[in-house]
Amino acid sequence: MQLPCEVGIKTVIPAIRALLAITLVERHGMNEKQTALILGLSQSAINRYKRKNRGSILKIDTDPEVQILIDKMLKLLISEKPQELFKILNIFCETCSVVRKKGTLCSMCQKRKVESKVETCTFCFSKKSC
Repeated sequence: MQLPCEVGIKTVIPAIRALLAITLVERHGMNEKQTALILGLSQSAINRYKRKNRGSILKIDTDPEVQILIDKMLKLLISEKPQELFKILNIFCETCSVVRKKGTLCSMCQKRKVESKVETCTFCFSKKSC
């Protein structure tokens, strides 16, 4: 059995990181090295996100609710205040929850499950999900 969170780790988290990286480079004029430093990733990871070799399985960049959360994270990341880390982590988790509750992962999750009851799964829509 593969949990929705496992699917999220492979799809949602890279999509959020890609959106953060691309926005820092394109909208804020940062280079890959600066972006990598801010996000705590390698420069090669940033390059892969930019080229859509990583984080492109799930399309979340057109969702206005996700974009608001991305902008909040970027504002805190750019402020360079280490005490904001807890806020950033909470917003990251909130972003993942928003994506899951919209049913975006359902088709990916269903592809990975063989149980016949997967069509009735409502885990991601529940208020108790991560």
